[in-house]
Amino acid sequence: MKATIWHNPGCSTSRKALARLGEAGAEVTVVEYLKNPPSAGKLAQLYKDAGITPQQGLRTRNTDAAERGLPDADDKTVLAAMVAEPVLIERPLVETEKGARLCRPLERIEEIL
Repeated sequence: MKATIWHNPGCSTSRKALARLGEAGAEVTVVEYLKNPPSAGKLAQLYKDAGITPQQGLRTRNTDAAERGLPDADDKTVLAAMVAEPVLIERPLVETEKGARLCRPLERIEEIL
């Protein structure tokens, strides 16, 4: 199985997701999204495949997203903010042949393994 993880090595949940992919025998592509953010189009596709909105994929903890009104903004505005400031992307996002998931809680990864 091939998998891609949009990963933040400083996040324990992201590290655990990466480890779980390894345990599952996945051939993993790791994208450190803080250094190489996905495009707005890729984010939109990931969220659609995960069955969530960009607003649900928005990291509000330890960011100024709420103060900026992003949780209530339209999709295009949220996606543009995420691309400009990738710290606003909640992690980890994982994509396999079975779909995509925002793996919070971590157990959501099992749905696509």
